[in-house]
Amino acid sequence: MSDVFHIELKVRDYECDMQGVVNNANYQHYLEHARHEYLPLLGLDFARLTAEGVILVVKRIELDYHFPLRSGDSFTVSCRPERISPLRFGFHQQIHRLADNKLIVDARVVATAINRQGRPFLPPEIDKAFA
Repeated sequence: MSDVFHIELKVRDYECDMQGVVNNANYQHYLEHARHEYLPLLGLDFARLTAEGVILVVKRIELDYHFPLRSGDSFTVSCRPERISPLRFGFHQQIHRLADNKLIVDARVVATAINRQGRPFLPPEIDKAFA
């Protein structure tokens, strides 16, 4: 599985803190937005899965911050899907500033699906998407 998804975004003023840089929590919003845009391309309908009792949950996020973004910076967020274990899947994600392709954030997101009783499982369509 080597397909990499990219989405282009731009920093908005209200995402910055008093120091004039993007607040650290906003990087997780950027990463999540990219994952949600990518899921349909993997054949996964987040809303339908939820309605059917398949709840996708993040188990762990590891973030390495390398350089800050500032208001007005344009950037890309990439997603590369990974199969981690029989019950876990994830994404290797990076944020790069467009002006110079500087690495801003390197992240690994580990997720699973749970049923309505809270038990982890991977339905066939998720298994296939992350094979």
